[in-house]
Amino acid sequence: MITRHAERRAVRYTPMQMFELVADVGRYPEFLPWCHAARIRRREGAVEIAEFAIGFGPFHEKFVSRVVRASDHADGPRIDTTGTEGPFRHLVSHWKFLPHADGTLIDFELEFDFRSMLLQQTVRLLFAEAVRRMVAAFEARASKLYGGSTARPATPASSTQ
Repeated sequence: MITRHAERRAVRYTPMQMFELVADVGRYPEFLPWCHAARIRRREGAVEIAEFAIGFGPFHEKFVSRVVRASDHADGPRIDTTGTEGPFRHLVSHWKFLPHADGTLIDFELEFDFRSMLLQQTVRLLFAEAVRRMVAAFEARASKLYGGSTARPATPASSTQ
């Protein structure tokens, strides 16, 4: 059963600043909750194959994703990822960085389905809060790198299908 979450948040940084921050996968362990390690296995132009180690409580997993960076997308920079190895039956995320009167509207979507029913049920219970914390961690990282900012949530939504 695929779990989905979408979050939109306006931040006072440029779309390119937010794009570069999210695209810097190797730095995730410095600020992202539950990310213990991240490295780029291979890079070919705008496509990276990235390996991650995540953990919370008794659960520790490694997975690999194909990360496609599009800094020149017509609607604004975006990053699309697809899980290719690991504990997920399905893993897809989309980051869009849209120009906004306050700077950037971050439009983030994530959907996943773990192979393990136990892990799926455990994560589903905590998922919406975990994603909000993850997006907040990126915002805090932006504040540290680019200076203070205020952000406003814009239509957060979660669903399970």
